[in-house]
Amino acid sequence: MTDFSHLGERFEAAVIGATGGIGAAFVEALEALPAVSRVHALSRGARPVGGAKAMPGRLDLEDEASIAAAVGQMGEGLRLVIVATGLLHAETMMPEKTWRDLTPQAFARNFAVNTTGSALVAKHFLPLLPRKDPSIFAAISARVGSISDNQAGGWYAYRASKAALNQVLKCLAIEEARRRPQLVIAGLQPGTVRTPLSAPFRGQVKPEDLLDPSTSAKGLLNVLADLTPDQSGSLFDWRGNAFPP
Repeated sequence: MTDFSHLGERFEAAVIGATGGIGAAFVEALEALPAVSRVHALSRGARPVGGAKAMPGRLDLEDEASIAAAVGQMGEGLRLVIVATGLLHAETMMPEKTWRDLTPQAFARNFAVNTTGSALVAKHFLPLLPRKDPSIFAAISARVGSISDNQAGGWYAYRASKAALNQVLKCLAIEEARRRPQLVIAGLQPGTVRTPLSAPFRGQVKPEDLLDPSTSAKGLLNVLADLTPDQSGSLFDWRGNAFPP
């Protein structure tokens, strides 16, 4: 079983994007941990998700006022925050195959959700985490956001927004190491998961490499449980393997 005992005998967790495929799996996995007293299941629509330990709440990554308002729902025992959101495509937007497809609208939307939203969650939620005790702030990133690992090109706006997120997380880790030395900040690569985000692209993935949301979420929680402050600001996949920014 995932061991978050270093976060305390009883603590609260917050999952942003709790009604998405991976987000809902995080809520379910966290509820199963005896040490977790409450899971704040935050989403744009504030729809109920999870069981008795889950408390639904509204948080829209594109609306800073809603992020600030969600802070008022948190208890003093908050020790774990996971931003489990991501935008790759929408009804009128698909990842670019060439620079000829670039639009300012796609860049603005990708950055608003994938980069700025997570940064604003950090702005409002980090002050809730303890100064001296262990805590964790994590956000879903993507291996395709790695600049040094980019072998295929394309997907300009999505890649750039995730690369920017990785930089935000690194900056947060450097700054917070002085204020909260026991805090771990991490970017997470969930793998290719059976969710609406990956649906248009699953034909390119081997069946054995396609994960259920629960498998990915449990793997990522195991990774987070084992991280130490000296690894803060780094990026890890669901198996625990680090990858470069």
